Amino acid sequence: MDGEGRIVRDGAIVIESDRIRAVGRDDEIVREWGKEFDEVIEARDKVALPGLIQSHVHLVQTAFRGLAEELELLDWLKERILPLEASLGPSETYYSSLLGCIELLKGGTTAVLDFGSVKHVDMVFKAMYDSGIRGITGKVLMDKGEGVPEELIEDCGEAIKEGLKLRDKWVGRGRLGFAFSPRFALSCSERCLKEVAAVSREYGIRLHTHAAENVNEEREVERETGLTNIRYLAKVGVIGGDTVIAHCVWVDEEEVSLLAKTGTHVVHCPSTNLKLGSGVAKVPFMLNRGVNVAIGSDGAPCNNSLDVFWEMKLASLIHKGVNLNPKLMPAREVLKMATVNGAKALGLGDEIGSLEAGKKADLILVDLNKAHLSPFTEAQDPYSLIYSLRASDVSYTIVNGRVVVREGSIVTVREGEVIKVLNEYLPRVVEEASLR
Repeated sequence: MDGEGRIVRDGAIVIESDRIRAVGRDDEIVREWGKEFDEVIEARDKVALPGLIQSHVHLVQTAFRGLAEELELLDWLKERILPLEASLGPSETYYSSLLGCIELLKGGTTAVLDFGSVKHVDMVFKAMYDSGIRGITGKVLMDKGEGVPEELIEDCGEAIKEGLKLRDKWVGRGRLGFAFSPRFALSCSERCLKEVAAVSREYGIRLHTHAAENVNEEREVERETGLTNIRYLAKVGVIGGDTVIAHCVWVDEEEVSLLAKTGTHVVHCPSTNLKLGSGVAKVPFMLNRGVNVAIGSDGAPCNNSLDVFWEMKLASLIHKGVNLNPKLMPAREVLKMATVNGAKALGLGDEIGSLEAGKKADLILVDLNKAHLSPFTEAQDPYSLIYSLRASDVSYTIVNGRVVVREGSIVTVREGEVIKVLNEYLPRVVEEASLR
């Protein structure tokens, strides 16, 4: 996915420390570098891809998979998700986030923009650090909202102060970054949105929020503010080149132009928008207007997996079908959304997103020796793999030059122990949430 769009057959990649040093044909690499390396990964019958980037996930929600079925967005939040999030303690937050990281890494995602949490954000950072993933996570801001558990309502000024402390503590550890995450317009006062936007610009911090996901949400925002969602966020100063907005299903042409003009990044979460009955975002139109659109899985209770290959396939197919146009959203464009565009959304366009000398060594190997991926010869379009790849096809995941998944198994943490602990913890969380 470099600027030249190269496809290298019989290729080799040289990694030194945390960076890619060379990409080319195997015989060229051997001539320049010789054969003596600390480790050689035999990748015959495999394809190397840039590490996939998911620009909107909720790691703390991973343990809620299967607990919030057949509900539309606002009921889904009030009746299930917010009570569950309010019931998470530090340990549950850590293990839920860690399970999400394991699933992501095993499925080829090497970098995420995570929405974070109101409480116990330290534990989200620790999970990302321990797993080996590259991640940005956030301090969630919520200072109002009908039916919101009191444990999730915080004074905005105090929440911002806590966020800055978290940033000072965790950022600079190589793979980790910090964002502020005002949940959405209905859970943040106008004062809060203006304040977090100002502080974010002052400190060079990314803003990560949701907007225009659901038609009822859109109506409520307009009823409260007199403006549609994106126009309101523009008024309070939230949109801009350092802002990432998930969904943007219910936007009009003027709002799309506003997003493009300000350089605001949008994240397409197709499976979530379908499952919650929210609709289909006008992604081809946004891309044509110059909006940087990336891809995300959102949280496990609304999709119910973190498989970015599934998201890419859906992102291509639904727009072809809805628009009666098979040429829309070609596989190459969709892969770009999950790599190059994602890197831009995270503010890391110069560091990740493509296999190029000098960039961070974030890459994956997928195994082609599978019935559903065969045959694969020079006659096949390599990008057509986007329609057939699955998370389970990833055999190696390398982040920052470190192998974190080897032959399909995570090597940084004990997957079985994480699952066991969560199965023990979850009944208490569900019981507390039901009391709310």
